[in-house]
Amino acid sequence: MADNLRLLLRLLYQPAEAMGAILDRVSLLFASAVLLAASLSLKIGAPWLPFSFYAPLLVLAAIYVPGALLLSGLLARMGGVGAVFQRDYSPLLTCAAMALAAIEFPLAVAALALPPLALLYLGALALLYFAALMFFAVRTVSGAGNWTAAGVVSLSWVPLVAAAFLWAPLRFLLGWLASPFFLFLAWYYLRGELGSLGAGLRSRQNFRRTLEAAAVNPHDGEAQYQLGLVYQQRRQYGEAIRRFRNAVAIDRTQTDAHFQLGRIARQQGRLNDALAHFQTVVDQDEKHSQSEVLRELGGIYLSVRQYQDARNELERYVERWPYDPEGLFYYGQALEGLGDAAAARQVYARAVEAARTAPRYLRRSTARWSRMAQKQLHGLAG
Repeated sequence: MADNLRLLLRLLYQPAEAMGAILDRVSLLFASAVLLAASLSLKIGAPWLPFSFYAPLLVLAAIYVPGALLLSGLLARMGGVGAVFQRDYSPLLTCAAMALAAIEFPLAVAALALPPLALLYLGALALLYFAALMFFAVRTVSGAGNWTAAGVVSLSWVPLVAAAFLWAPLRFLLGWLASPFFLFLAWYYLRGELGSLGAGLRSRQNFRRTLEAAAVNPHDGEAQYQLGLVYQQRRQYGEAIRRFRNAVAIDRTQTDAHFQLGRIARQQGRLNDALAHFQTVVDQDEKHSQSEVLRELGGIYLSVRQYQDARNELERYVERWPYDPEGLFYYGQALEGLGDAAAARQVYARAVEAARTAPRYLRRSTARWSRMAQKQLHGLAG
């Protein structure tokens, strides 16, 4: 319990790392209890606030988190709504409850000394910080990119604004939902469904514990690699790099770990490190991960304006995967850099067509390369 409480403080200065630790250690029951305690403390310090102490938890559980999950599914295309809720509802609610508790406890202390108007101003600032914490929560739970997570958090206030206009009936409904009689009936008749909502968090934590146990074996590079993927998905790149390096130290032929180290290094702008890891992958298996290593190498060479080297790698990649819009776009850039404008136009046109005819579930990710290829086409036409 002491470790979990320390995570509340850690949320204030290391939010990204704290959210990852919350997913690994904190139960939904503990997070709910802490939020109730924080809300009760705030209500005691500021009894004039127009809500009951249990209202913040119910609003998170019934309005805010479902709205955020719906937005995540729409913006990030992470699967059907039912699958997203079953997988991410309890993890995101746990993170959100801990985040709100982390800002309510300081407000409860401030309420003892500040007048109501000053407390309201401080509360507004605290809500802005809660939004920042939710950015890290959405990114950690779903693995969404920065822009997607920011979009989810920015739009997640829409359901709350809608709820504000219906606050009178909602307040009655929330009070009814919080009654002991209803809670007993809900648990008695819906305990199976309610239990399944917590399965997402339990399965994540059980999987993480299993990997940690396996990683104790100094000869198990695969466990280190799998842990690295967990941290990479959460965008905790420092810990992901450490795990991937452990995997490589155990087994120098761990091609997957070299590939992921190269991808992280390229994202962070460490091009020499990325090039070294990708070259190792090519030496071990140039067809690794559907030959994507060739596309990654081509992208690195484009970054340093080595257009001939980029063309050599991307030409091989496009021969194997002629309908990948990203690879075609990079190939067009290499040709354009070499001064072959006619060939570049043809390849950009192929990138646009490949994005247009891509399967529906891929079109959101391929649309970016289509837009960029069209921009280059207009530039060459001018």
